[in-house]
Amino acid sequence: MAINPKKRVIVVGGGLAGLACTIKLAEEGMNVDLFSMVPVKRSHSVCAQGGINACNDIARQQGYSEWVHFDETALGGDFLADQPPLLEMAYMAPKIIDLLDRMGVPFNRTPEGQRELRLFGGSLFKRTFFAGATTGQQLLYALDEQTRRAEAEGKVNKYEFWEFLWPIVTDGPDGPQCVGIVAQDMRTMQIRAFRGDAVVIATGGNGLVFGKSTMSVICTGGALARCYQAGALYGNPEMMQVHPTAIPGEDKCRLISESARGEGGRVWVPKKQGDTRHPNSIPEDDRDYFLERMYPKYGNIVPRDIATREIFNICLEGYGVGGGNMVYLDLRDKVKQIGREAVLGKLEGILEIYEKFVGTDPLDEPMKIFPAIHYSMGGLWTTFQKKERSPGGLEYGHPLNASTNIPGLYAMGEVNFAYHGANRLGANSLLSCIFDGLFCGPSVKNFALDTKLSAADVSQSVYDGAVKQETDRMNVLINSTGSENPYKLWQEMGKAMTENCTVVRYNDKLESTLEQCQDWKARYKKVRLSDTGMWSNQNLSFARAVRDMILQAEAILKGALLRNESRGAHYKPDFKERDDANFLKATVAAYNPATESAEISYKPVDTSLVPPRARTYGKTAPVAAKAEKPVAVPAGV
Repeated sequence: MAINPKKRVIVVGGGLAGLACTIKLAEEGMNVDLFSMVPVKRSHSVCAQGGINACNDIARQQGYSEWVHFDETALGGDFLADQPPLLEMAYMAPKIIDLLDRMGVPFNRTPEGQRELRLFGGSLFKRTFFAGATTGQQLLYALDEQTRRAEAEGKVNKYEFWEFLWPIVTDGPDGPQCVGIVAQDMRTMQIRAFRGDAVVIATGGNGLVFGKSTMSVICTGGALARCYQAGALYGNPEMMQVHPTAIPGEDKCRLISESARGEGGRVWVPKKQGDTRHPNSIPEDDRDYFLERMYPKYGNIVPRDIATREIFNICLEGYGVGGGNMVYLDLRDKVKQIGREAVLGKLEGILEIYEKFVGTDPLDEPMKIFPAIHYSMGGLWTTFQKKERSPGGLEYGHPLNASTNIPGLYAMGEVNFAYHGANRLGANSLLSCIFDGLFCGPSVKNFALDTKLSAADVSQSVYDGAVKQETDRMNVLINSTGSENPYKLWQEMGKAMTENCTVVRYNDKLESTLEQCQDWKARYKKVRLSDTGMWSNQNLSFARAVRDMILQAEAILKGALLRNESRGAHYKPDFKERDDANFLKATVAAYNPATESAEISYKPVDTSLVPPRARTYGKTAPVAAKAEKPVAVPAGV
């Protein structure tokens, strides 16, 4: 398709969502400027391990279907996600797998040559496609190849090592509209404005708000926070996923994929508190496979929020490894069943990570794991246009799909709140990212073509003013003579957020952390940089993001404090049940520039396709924590 020379779209973020959107827009004849803080092949999508969900003919023979996939996703998110986008995603998923296969993604195969499937949390069906345990890397590399092809054809301009600073919003015939961005070259430190008839934010999650997480160290949520400060709404900020299986570390936490459990890994602890025997010398009768005991139907593949709480509780009760804050994840039974080489063929990527950072072979002895912050279900609030015809998905190409409340500003991938509600099912993240880019890309194109205000016609003074604003903010940081170290301030914030706003939440602790948040804001104004040079100044970039993380922390805390119920990843022992009467609605945070704080309101959730029901996963008793209020939350969660 011929390129439209007058129309240009800016995509911020080089992960799967950003690349998928870039490819689709280039195919649709749009000029695309692609921005990424790192080389796109180093985007955090590369760290995804386990797989990508979809129904195919083999899954269909088990009794699976696209509708069941949709239903699992709605149930997995505890009915906090609008259902039309979920339905459209589930029905497009098989086509996405076929497309990725044609792009050359090396999916694992059965002896008959079929694409192999594995079990993943929240489903009793094998419906997860995978490429060993490095699925995200393989998908990212395949999409990068297609992006580079478009780049070679002159359809895409790639700006790697550029940091997004601000969306440029101006008044148009129909009100405020996003017409470009301000970005900074992370090497030369030059700040520039870029014109765009639409802007897509696809910058991933914000795990660094909690200090240590399984996310990459660039995952500060800075782009989200800057759009939020510019007037974009922040949806369900309190919904943060804590992954049940990670390797605690001094610098960060490293993910051990759910694929280990999907392939037969078993979680257990010694039945005797404080048992210090080597795990290989603990006999079968002395082990408590507690997930299998509590959830006999799903066992080790219960959804992540449930597995995380049960691991957390068993450790609080003193049954963790050696009485500490870890449990065993054991693959030795799988080795006995299919052999060491077969297990390596499915899981080698994560097994190498464990052996590298822990120093033991996870196929010779069980892994020691513990939960860690992993994913943000919340993100920029977005709209959609429901298809009125049955079964009620989305209108393809409608400009409202994936749009924020600011016309011309779109959000895709993890930075979009739309698909996962209160808890994400494993292997739905890669799907939602690619679905967003491929399905909603034409929506962005149609907005750019139909908008009454073309970026080319906007006064240059608008762009010059945005550059001055960001230059002035940078100079304030560079010239600050305060006494606060931004790294220490961030560590303090991360520790408090981890201790008081992760697996178990109490209102008194949320309130005290919210008070601390106001102190962090005041102290941030006294931040002093250790590097004031104007070449590749990473100290500046991080210090700027610290304020963004403080503002996100405030929205997370306020949303969690006001939601007096337990739903998905949000669990309050003082309000143990889900409260649909009062909280079957999405939290929406709006930034108030006058007070520099979050204001919380709510929007209804579309549950028109599947009515909410109990979320037990085979457990008749509630999933409530057994332990009393903990004295201290284990570190690293």
